Amino acid sequence: MDLTTLAALVVAAGAAAGTGVLFQPGEWYRGLVKPAWTPPNRAFPIAWTVLYVLMVWAGYRIAQRPDAGPALALWAAQIALNAVWSPTFFGLHRPGIAFLQIALLWIAVAAMIAAFWARDIWSALLMAPYLVWISYAGALNLVIWDRNPSIAFGQRRP
Repeated sequence: MDLTTLAALVVAAGAAAGTGVLFQPGEWYRGLVKPAWTPPNRAFPIAWTVLYVLMVWAGYRIAQRPDAGPALALWAAQIALNAVWSPTFFGLHRPGIAFLQIALLWIAVAAMIAAFWARDIWSALLMAPYLVWISYAGALNLVIWDRNPSIAFGQRRP
């Protein structure tokens, strides 16, 4: 077992998770118009904990392969994009910019899954729930942005 690689993946995922801890839904979020299919706030830490564990597990499996470089680069890109969403949405109150970030995250995760698939099908399958969740979160982000026009890209609309 390569503990250095495992530790690096855990630290990266932990740093991304940390932004979610630092920038949580607050009074601003509670005041937004949200769709009926918005999950309760308590669902998010549970879902994200499972997803981060799956990300680390899949990344570690891929890291053991000699051709891991490109796939791990995509893993790094998605974790970086993951880390900036909460500060943008919850911290800066910019759902428009956050939607652009989650769209880029979706592309990065889909590309990562494709790269994983070519190297280790099980790693790709471990990442599938993440793509589903990002799709759901992106749709939720878009609807919230649409239903709250005064906060488009953090600016008041005329």
